[in-house]
Amino acid sequence: MAILVTGGAGYIGGHMALMLADEGHDVVVVDNLVTGFAWSVDKRVRFIEADVGDSARMASVIQDHHICDIVHFAGSIIVPESVTDPLKYYANNTCVTRSLIENAVAGGVENFIFSSTAAVYGMAGAEPVSETAALDPLSPYGRSKLMSEWMLADVAASSDLTYGILRYFNVAGADPAGRLGQSTPFATHLIKVACQTALGQRDEMQIFGTDFDTSDGTGIRDYIHVSDLVAAHGLLLDHLRGGGASITLNCGYGRGFSVREVIDTVKAVTGVDFAVTEVGRRAGDPAAIVALADRVRTQLGWQPAHDSLEEIVATAFEWEKHLGTRNDPPPLG
Repeated sequence: MAILVTGGAGYIGGHMALMLADEGHDVVVVDNLVTGFAWSVDKRVRFIEADVGDSARMASVIQDHHICDIVHFAGSIIVPESVTDPLKYYANNTCVTRSLIENAVAGGVENFIFSSTAAVYGMAGAEPVSETAALDPLSPYGRSKLMSEWMLADVAASSDLTYGILRYFNVAGADPAGRLGQSTPFATHLIKVACQTALGQRDEMQIFGTDFDTSDGTGIRDYIHVSDLVAAHGLLLDHLRGGGASITLNCGYGRGFSVREVIDTVKAVTGVDFAVTEVGRRAGDPAAIVALADRVRTQLGWQPAHDSLEEIVATAFEWEKHLGTRNDPPPLG
């Protein structure tokens, strides 16, 4: 029986496929390569270039490869873009997930792990937010993910499908062994953008909003290393395979850093004092969002191994340098 990883040629999905391969699992990756890269897929897994929203194709994949578990990462993730193009997010996130869930049930898949987001909480405030907090997403991105959470819960209540939902906070960093990292050239992740600026691939970077109700006026986020995040997925898969009940968990460290603090850390780690400009807020950005992540530790036994902003930045920077030699990218502006 195999594990299907959707979006496995992308950033987080790729790290998940890598970890599962390291553990000796039988893994199938499906990705349409719109934002992913075929070269990033580990050679130990089976790769199928296809759109997860292609229902007939996914039904065949589930049947032909004897899929028992699905870990679903495929989707669109840029909050400001979701505000300007909401239908893209409802199509790529909500509708595609609905189609995949339908195929999972029809194909006898036992466990479904869904990649959700802290954006489902909306304007959570400065205090760490728990899984029982009110759900009030500010953006179509957050709403598209919350709709998918609801669908999973409803389907699980009417079928034999068991699910796990992880609500990610801000994922960053790269594989400590240097095998994989965030590879999309125009990604909007703060740490990646700062590393690109430190390397001279960008002339400058911007701080979006300096008038938030925070200690230094810039947004505060809970940054989690991608390797710790995928480790939580592995424990969640073990939980479900062991007969555990469906569950929804936050995945973060429970500590926030402001945009200014992150930029200062990147400058310190890289030794580069790059240019930073201040502009207005982006639509859909809350002032602060930090995880109350006790449940993932107590219920799954999750113990982060890379809980250090400096380590997150260092691994991201090393990967960005590697990309510069691998892809010889043009300046980003």
